[in-house]
Amino acid sequence: MSKLTTMTMAQALVAFLKNQYVERDGIERPFFAGCFGIFGHGNIAGMGQALQQMPDFRYYQSRNEQAMVHAATAYAKTKNRLQTFACTSSIGPGATNMLTGAATATINRLPVLLLPGDIFARRNVAPVLQQLESEHSQDISVNDCFKPVSRYWDRISRPEQLLTALPETLRVLSSPVETGAVTLALPQDVQTEAYAYPSEFFQHRVWHIARNRPDRRALEQAAAWIRASKRPLIIAGGGVIYAEATELLRAFVEQTGIPVGETMAGKGSLRYDHPLNLGAIGATGTFAANRIAREADLVIGIGTRYSDFTTASKTAFQHEDVRFININVASFDAFKHHACPLVGDARETLEELQTLLSDYTVAAEYREQAEALHTAWNSEVSRIYEICHEPLPSQGELIGAVNELSSPDAIMVCAAGSLPGDLHKLWRTRHPKNYHLEYGNSCMGYEIAGGLGIKMAEPERDVYVMVGDGSYLMMNSEIVTSIQENYKLIIVLLDNNGFKSIGSLSRSLGQDGFGTRYVYPTNNLLPGDEQGNDVHTLPVDLASNARSLGAHVISCTSHAEFTAALESAKTTDRTTVIYTQNDRYEEVPGYESWWDVPIAEVSTKEEVVTARTHWEAKRQQERYFL
Repeated sequence: MSKLTTMTMAQALVAFLKNQYVERDGIERPFFAGCFGIFGHGNIAGMGQALQQMPDFRYYQSRNEQAMVHAATAYAKTKNRLQTFACTSSIGPGATNMLTGAATATINRLPVLLLPGDIFARRNVAPVLQQLESEHSQDISVNDCFKPVSRYWDRISRPEQLLTALPETLRVLSSPVETGAVTLALPQDVQTEAYAYPSEFFQHRVWHIARNRPDRRALEQAAAWIRASKRPLIIAGGGVIYAEATELLRAFVEQTGIPVGETMAGKGSLRYDHPLNLGAIGATGTFAANRIAREADLVIGIGTRYSDFTTASKTAFQHEDVRFININVASFDAFKHHACPLVGDARETLEELQTLLSDYTVAAEYREQAEALHTAWNSEVSRIYEICHEPLPSQGELIGAVNELSSPDAIMVCAAGSLPGDLHKLWRTRHPKNYHLEYGNSCMGYEIAGGLGIKMAEPERDVYVMVGDGSYLMMNSEIVTSIQENYKLIIVLLDNNGFKSIGSLSRSLGQDGFGTRYVYPTNNLLPGDEQGNDVHTLPVDLASNARSLGAHVISCTSHAEFTAALESAKTTDRTTVIYTQNDRYEEVPGYESWWDVPIAEVSTKEEVVTARTHWEAKRQQERYFL
């Protein structure tokens, strides 16, 4: 008979998690780096007691439940999905505060384990504090909201249910195909109940992450399509980086001469200065990538899910007979656009294709065109870096200063607003992790919490958090956590008195930037109207706010002061915030691309009518790939 170990359900959960390992390419590592948590009555006596009793499974105190999920997600992304954190909260607002983080993890296909407290399983004391009641069922709580944003969801109503739920949890979390947020709702009474668990349940367990190879016939068809193409293009997505296939991609590109455009998640798949790297592709892309994409007769997507930004709302590829080859671990993505699906690991698949195409290269004139576009784009980036706009600097030149003055080994993180589009175009990536953008959910507030998770994953690297005032005000709480845990971040806070990105979009829709500025309603204007010069900005001091949270703060009023601050920040002893204002109207251009944002079909406003006419014309370029 098995030896039995009596533990509470929460103790058993922690004991199981700390003994789970993953292995890929013969390298084994613990899957969980610890547990973020905020305690309340719904988890303090269960998960709180278990974490206190087992200090070898490190507990990290957070300030915001959503933020701790973002930190875990960023950590997992930095670790190529091979490690992550658990996150525990109380029931009610603590639990539901994690919903946005769960959606962000699942949309980006990054593993994170959520352990929210739940209602009493025995029910007799219901309704308890923070319990959502329903007249239709007693088996429902706010945690049911996690179902659509979780890749696996379960409620542990009896202690022994862990024996079947936890292996399923690890199966999903460790799978490159199925991973995302996993939610185990933990009734607060059941967390504290004891059960005699089999001791082997807590033994060292290794989950092997396979590098699957695609079907041979599909590979041969793909090779034939590549040989037949005249203007092939690679779209490098996040799967290239997660599979650690960047060096193989470089070798494949140099052998075949096929140029590369990069998605948000795939930026860094090639160094910025590789002559066949055309840079960002799609709605936030470069003219180099978008011109090649427009005429491509074959698109080879590697580890991309083809978001609307990547495809420019299905207008990027205009060749009449364009075909697709998709390399992806998930068949769901591999079959998109009626492609030749290569369902398998990016590194292994590229290796097999390279062998099948050992004597193939694109025509010399096509390669020369791609290399000339790369050179022209590099000149355009340099132009924007050197603008020196007055009186307030432009966002583009501030990005350039951070890029050029940060260490080549550093990591830059961003998520929302106008910064991601500008960074996608302008950031010169020096290594595969140099550019960290959460753009699947583009979640405002991810930046500082994500920066903390990245620094925890790569403590030897400098981490630069680039964040606008809008996202900063959404969530800045983890400045405190970074100081508490001694993880230094360099936060570049750009203040343009509002939502710069949506202000620009609003103006392009004929709506005058309505509701996008941080101003008082004066002169009969609603908050955020762009009309008139007498709007009064709010008396908000973001630099003082950051200082009050314990950060070292450097305020700047010019480009010269900003560059000096970047140098100074390298030598500070704790999280440092570099604060500067920038011009909300000086923008990085769009480069021969489009994004579908439907415009009001009728309006009394002439500018809206004009914008609608333009939208209808562009809408005609959208395609089905059948």
